[in-house]
Amino acid sequence: MGITGGPDTALWFAEQSAGNIGRTTTSGAVSEYATPSGSPYQITTGADGALWFTEPATNNIGRITPAGAVSEFAVPSGNSPQGIVAGPDGNL
Repeated sequence: MGITGGPDTALWFAEQSAGNIGRTTTSGAVSEYATPSGSPYQITTGADGALWFTEPATNNIGRITPAGAVSEFAVPSGNSPQGIVAGPDGNL
């Protein structure tokens, strides 16, 4: 659903129906990374050099490094995080 420019000059995108985070290089090579909960929605680049994404169906915020390491963090029940953006102070 969402798409953002990554710290590695690739385009990163959330594939909600496929349950993946995708990456497309400027030469057109595509990589896909499965998320444990399988429902990424929006994605943005964080100040830490990782990509952060929302998973509203499972109440999670996720993080993926440019190397493809995925982590997920639960948010309080019923919040269904939708959008995510980095602020000028680096916080999400």
